[in-house]
Amino acid sequence: MITRQFGIPVTSTGAILRRERDLGTPLGQETAEALRSGGLVSDKIIIELIEDWLRLHGGHGFVFDGFPRTLPQAESLMSILARLRSALDLVIWLEVSEQTVLDRIAGRLQCGECGFTTSSSSAQFANRPICPYCDGPLERRNDDDLSVLQTRLQEFRTKTEPLASFFEKMCTLHRIDGNRDREAVFSDISQLVEDKR
Repeated sequence: MITRQFGIPVTSTGAILRRERDLGTPLGQETAEALRSGGLVSDKIIIELIEDWLRLHGGHGFVFDGFPRTLPQAESLMSILARLRSALDLVIWLEVSEQTVLDRIAGRLQCGECGFTTSSSSAQFANRPICPYCDGPLERRNDDDLSVLQTRLQEFRTKTEPLASFFEKMCTLHRIDGNRDREAVFSDISQLVEDKR
């Protein structure tokens, strides 16, 4: 939605890693088990991927979905941005209850081609699970199960939650209630992006 409205490229480390896995690259093979079990890939690998992506795509703004996830990743990101003479203008922290996370994961569908994500409860896709952007198949991810989710939630509590205070100290963090519907959340995000332009 951000790319469509603002023309800003968006990526996630998960999308990059899934692409590497699907292509059968050595990196994809190396990280496939961590993705399958819900564990985190090493910070070193993630930082290399992000730096490469920023050099290729980050010249006119960027959005990372779900990155950084650890304090070392955040510190490395700030070092990379300093080297690239780029700034971090905005960090959006979506506050979502664990029940909302469970409900959304249970119904998540993702395009196997372009990564578009939606819900199986969406009337638009209930009878025809085809991506509206590239006509790829909308499928459940193979890592969307309860045991993987519990691992991810534990990782979030121990490794990701400390990032809130890290970015608050830099005055870049903005909290948004993510328990609401997609349009309400996106409206708040859009306003924050507009204010920074």
